[in-house]
Amino acid sequence: MAELEAICFPEAEAASLDSFQQRFAVFAECFFVLEIEGVVVGHINGCIFDKPELPDALYSDTRLHNPDGAYQTVFGLAVDPSCQRRGYASALTRHFIDVSRANGRQGVVLTCKDKLVPFYQSLGFSHQGVSASSHGGASWNDMLLTF
Repeated sequence: MAELEAICFPEAEAASLDSFQQRFAVFAECFFVLEIEGVVVGHINGCIFDKPELPDALYSDTRLHNPDGAYQTVFGLAVDPSCQRRGYASALTRHFIDVSRANGRQGVVLTCKDKLVPFYQSLGFSHQGVSASSHGGASWNDMLLTF
């Protein structure tokens, strides 16, 4: 997953192997991978939080994960570039949404760059405006899907 993350995100935004290991130790139930013939070609992950927001502190402080929280966050969605444009990102996101709904969450929250706003809107997310996030030094948009 960390190798795929490094391919799909700029270095300042990509989660490291150590970060993945820390997160997985606390909220493994919030990690899903897509395999094709035994090879991981995509993943989605995030923690559960009390509010419909994704503050930057969540990326680095696993103590903020609340397994009984109301909102599933998405930290990252990555699909190997050689496997993109096949619906895998949509399938991973829909699965995350379905699991979140089945687990009684009130919704899913994420941040994304401008070019991905239409993609997430096509999956039912509403654009909440420019995010206060400065994760990785980038500009982000807040996206929210409520059930």
